[in-house]
Amino acid sequence: MLLILTLVTVALVVLALAGFLIAIAGALLSARKSVAAIADGLEAVAGHTQPLPEKLMTINGALTALLGGLRAADGHLGRAATVFKLT
Repeated sequence: MLLILTLVTVALVVLALAGFLIAIAGALLSARKSVAAIADGLEAVAGHTQPLPEKLMTINGALTALLGGLRAADGHLGRAATVFKLT
């Protein structure tokens, strides 16, 4: 009788472990698909941002030119404020 109970207990433990291992394997397969999708997305982002440094150089040049104009306008407004005694 004790042998049968031991074997049944061992069988239940083995079945429980097998079930958990199958569930873990399923979760790992799902995670693998998610990681693959993330990797594909990151490759797409890398492709889309590749021309960014060139465009930033153009934008930086335009902003530098704008800075000169804004500084000149600030100087003119400062002199006008002095003339009208606003400062």
